[in-house]
Amino acid sequence: MTPRVFGAVVALTVVAADQAAKLAALAGLEGAPEPTPAGPFLDLVLRWNRGISFSLFTQDTSAGRAVLLAVTLAAIALLGWWLAGSRSYLSAGGLGAIIGGALGNALDRLTHGAVVDYLDLHLFDRHFFVFNLADAAINAGVALLIVDMAFGPRAARRSAATPPGVERM
Repeated sequence: MTPRVFGAVVALTVVAADQAAKLAALAGLEGAPEPTPAGPFLDLVLRWNRGISFSLFTQDTSAGRAVLLAVTLAAIALLGWWLAGSRSYLSAGGLGAIIGGALGNALDRLTHGAVVDYLDLHLFDRHFFVFNLADAAINAGVALLIVDMAFGPRAARRSAATPPGVERM
């Protein structure tokens, strides 16, 4: 399996898992008056995100939602182009996770007009944000890309290309 095929498999897996989790959240949490504890720092609660990450750029009009969807689809296309040229399994997995998460949230915008969020991360009485599996996959994908850039094959080649006695910045 080539890295690009691996990335595509990761993307499809993330989309499928995300949509299944959102269906379960909708079925189990819709109309629930109180958050459902899922752990000491995690509650399940249904929220509709009409913006992007952390509800930034919230859009309540159909034109605004169309713009967010168009930007998301453009980003997916660019990430897909990057994935097509990927030679590292680590970067391909990261790109696949980001693409899958973005596709999962884009599907929500198409079907519901907003993204389904249901994971409420908190510490005691301080609630940080409500997110979903797609958001977690996007963040994990970014982390994988950073690790690949810092320690992957290209980082090793850059380090090997540095002449002796010359410090890299």
